[in-house]
Amino acid sequence: MTSARRATVVVTRPIGQSAALLARLAADGFDTLEFPLIDIAPVSDDALLRAALDELYGPRKYALVVFVSPNAVDYAFGKLGASWPADVPVGVVGPGSIAALARQGVAAPGYCVISPSAEHPDPRFDSEALYVAIEAHFGAEGRGGLEGKRVLIVRGDGGREWLAERLTEAGATVEKVAAYRRIVPEPSMQKWERIHALLADVSNGAHGWLLTSSEGVRNLEELAREHLSRDETAQLKRAPLVTPHPRIAEAARQAGFDRITVSGAGDERIAEAIRATLAATDAAPAARDAAPQSTQSRQSTIDASKNSNAESAPTDSKPAAAPAHQPAQSRMTDSNDSKKAPPQPTVTPPLPPNTPFTPYEAQPKRGGGAGTALLWAVIVIVAVAAGAGGFLINRKFERTDQQFAQRLQAADTEAADLRAKADQAASSAGALNTQIIQLQGKLNDAETHSQALQQQYQDLASNRDDWTIAEVEQILSSASQQLQLTGNVQLALFALQSADTRLAATNGPQVVTIRKAVAQDIDKLKSTPSTDLTGLAIKLDTAIDQIDHLPLAGEAPIDRATAHAAAPANSATIAAATGQPRWKVLWQQFTSGIGQQLSSLVSVRRIDNADAMLTSPDQGYFVRENVKLRLLSARLSLLSRSEPTLKSDLHAADAALGRYFDPSSKKVQAVRDLVKQVDQASLAVAVPNLNASLAAVHQFKRGG
Repeated sequence: MTSARRATVVVTRPIGQSAALLARLAADGFDTLEFPLIDIAPVSDDALLRAALDELYGPRKYALVVFVSPNAVDYAFGKLGASWPADVPVGVVGPGSIAALARQGVAAPGYCVISPSAEHPDPRFDSEALYVAIEAHFGAEGRGGLEGKRVLIVRGDGGREWLAERLTEAGATVEKVAAYRRIVPEPSMQKWERIHALLADVSNGAHGWLLTSSEGVRNLEELAREHLSRDETAQLKRAPLVTPHPRIAEAARQAGFDRITVSGAGDERIAEAIRATLAATDAAPAARDAAPQSTQSRQSTIDASKNSNAESAPTDSKPAAAPAHQPAQSRMTDSNDSKKAPPQPTVTPPLPPNTPFTPYEAQPKRGGGAGTALLWAVIVIVAVAAGAGGFLINRKFERTDQQFAQRLQAADTEAADLRAKADQAASSAGALNTQIIQLQGKLNDAETHSQALQQQYQDLASNRDDWTIAEVEQILSSASQQLQLTGNVQLALFALQSADTRLAATNGPQVVTIRKAVAQDIDKLKSTPSTDLTGLAIKLDTAIDQIDHLPLAGEAPIDRATAHAAAPANSATIAAATGQPRWKVLWQQFTSGIGQQLSSLVSVRRIDNADAMLTSPDQGYFVRENVKLRLLSARLSLLSRSEPTLKSDLHAADAALGRYFDPSSKKVQAVRDLVKQVDQASLAVAVPNLNASLAAVHQFKRGG
């Protein structure tokens, strides 16, 4: 730089995306001011983005995924839960997106990255060039190569629809999803004071603007209406402006900017264009002081011609920086000469034209008197024309001054009216401010609730496995407690099968370990021998029902005694057979008949327990109730699998039946048989546990 003061470059990229460019401009001797016109923020609801990214690993994969900018790459990969699938091609617009993919580990040759060719002598990095590259990748047959294929476009909220429309016309099924949103920032007061100083001090130091998006141009125009005066706005639109693409230049031209330079893609091209533009701006005041009015008019015409012939440039809002040692190339374009110089061979693509003006070269002097006379004649004609033009321009300036005076007077009148209206509105401003504060408080509360709900939704979505494991742990704990308390093997088996069914819907190596432990416990329960508790309980119920009808030992009925004896046999026959005297045979018959009659009159029974004979009817009632209580206690012990208590109650009941009840009664014998069957069938069976399944679940929760 040859000027006394360092020129200032206002960089309007989003915060954090201009570090390399700022360092390059500082090395070139420029002061820089970061004045972002766009802020990048994540979308409020990323459910659609997550759903689209999940389909990258499903059966219906995308044939192509297009990222429109580096911001789309960064925000999309931030939501990606796994590595990028190698069989899904990626399409990007420019070198900035290629660098963003490389930071995420997606680069050639391991992945297929489709982008406009940088080897072209005049490279373009926009949607049109990307569509050409996509067609070339999917086949030389043209649009037929995209027929029936799914294409996902990841972009910001809104944006151009040109690429999506072309892909749809080619037969592809296009899906669009937003990964980020653009918002209009509010620069700080210190930055606005710096802008005011730059616009007020234009005569003493040059400054230029870098606009990298059409939306940034619109945001600058909107902010200028709010914060700049009319003079400052007019000065802003006369300031040098550098853009990387003709589409941005056209938006700036429609907004009223008249000194526009199209640089091309990459920080090196942008820096080269800024150097050329601000160098021309520094030299312009001296040239205007030395040159006549006609030279100034001709220079303005040349500037307009250069702006109209600016070439294409990339659309990436954050282009990749080119190597610093690459020489800058520029081409000069003249309205009367369309011949272009051949491009010089370089390692990286050549730079598009960046010069905002075309200097005139000195012509060699020609000898000869006729030529000198003709030259002087031309000079005189030009001088006369310049004088006449200056007179006309002065008249035009006078008329313009009169119009400005009239408009200024009208503006003063309008300002007075507005001041009166403002005084009237000041009385209601207090109440309005109070309402605004209340609304802002409610809005902050709503945003807080929304963020809390969104966090809860994310927690629920990301912790589905944890919820499933917690539910399985509760099922296993309840089944283990029931198994130890009641020994109900079937209930525990049903609980384990239900837990295995829930785990089957969850994938993961640790879940497989839990399912193996559950399967082992299921096999253990199935192999456990079972006891017919229900049948034994029925036998005890039958015995309890029969107690009231059993006879006690002292209540056994005695048959009525009747004397009888056998008829005497023939004594003569017996005497002849035995050889005994007949009188002796008669005597034996007589004595045996008397003995039979006496024995038929007397009945003798043996009772080992004398207490049974002394039991009164009232005491017999309590004996029966005690036996029934013992049997009921034995039934409860059977169902609760308390074997010691069961054995004790059964033995006590059997002892009472043998001591106080008639042992010769068939009913008593039947009840004692039932008690003995229950006693013999209730063998001790070891109840298994569910420790293996519970240990696997606890290890999973500890992160083992």
